[in-house]
Amino acid sequence: MTQEALLAYAHILAIFTMIVFLTSEAALCRSEWMNATIVERLARVDMIYGISAGAVFVTGLARVFLGAKGAGYYAGNPLFWTKFGLFAAVGLISIAPTLAFIRWRRALRASGGLPDEAEVKRVRKLVMVQAHIIPVVPLAAVFLARGYGS
Repeated sequence: MTQEALLAYAHILAIFTMIVFLTSEAALCRSEWMNATIVERLARVDMIYGISAGAVFVTGLARVFLGAKGAGYYAGNPLFWTKFGLFAAVGLISIAPTLAFIRWRRALRASGGLPDEAEVKRVRKLVMVQAHIIPVVPLAAVFLARGYGS
């Protein structure tokens, strides 16, 4: 029972951390605010976002394989696969912003150049898509936790 509670706590903490840093990206990634400090900060914030997403994945797997319900409960439940698919979609969408933030920081350090307005808007749109997918994941989670889909 204690193990299940600690696994749930670790998973929720990782989720909150991920959401905080995704929200930070959304707040910072604005063409009207773009400057050298923001470019550097976006790269750092995105790194923490990625680490926290990894923690969400690892703690989620720990809950599946070490938690009270067991892997069999989750493997046959379409709501679990919905959650997993949404999380994977967010992960795939996050690749382009991550590469952009790295590229922007390299350009800044090499020549002092900042990204143009169109690119910032394109990247911000991808960050916002992630931010709009993430809230659907707990919807699937609350139904999954109450036995739906099995």
